[in-house]
Amino acid sequence: MAPDVSATGRQSTTGLRRFLDLQQQRDWMQGKTIPRDADERSESLELRLKYVPRFEKLRRLPQAHEVLEILRRYGRSCIPIPRRTERHYWSVSCLPSTSDKPLIRVNASWMELFTLYADGEGIRARFIVPLSEFTADHSRDQGEVDEAFLERCVVTPEDVGYFFPRGEDIFGIKSAVSPRSANSSRRAVRCGLSGRST
Repeated sequence: MAPDVSATGRQSTTGLRRFLDLQQQRDWMQGKTIPRDADERSESLELRLKYVPRFEKLRRLPQAHEVLEILRRYGRSCIPIPRRTERHYWSVSCLPSTSDKPLIRVNASWMELFTLYADGEGIRARFIVPLSEFTADHSRDQGEVDEAFLERCVVTPEDVGYFFPRGEDIFGIKSAVSPRSANSSRRAVRCGLSGRST
């Protein structure tokens, strides 16, 4: 879930380990603890005002309600301390100016986690996840993709496809339906595909 810690200490630590050590991450993923969010996060009013027009434009689109609901569920279930980690660890780009014309893109630092696109009046999604979380034997072997698990995460098997971006342990998933319909198994939660199971 987070990269290795550098020997130079906390300042050079990257990813979620800047905020939670591995045991705290495991406890949170297993539902054993709920980390306290940070009220002291610094607000940047100027930065927020800069993006208000894009947010208002998104709100006028027919997909807005579903997109914002997915972000709400993702923030609640897949980010342990959203206020404290916003901008330092993860961020949301609203209507980013890229050629694929997404509605929103969620990044961890500069790495894409998932992107939502308009699909008629509905939405489709693209996830970038660790390949080893989606192989039957948890290896990085592209021939071992656990297709049965992927199909259980959506309403019908036709709703999901996948691809292999460049990189050793990187896997791309395309979903033709809302990620909200994903199965909320522990494994899907760990991979960031759905809300926490109860």
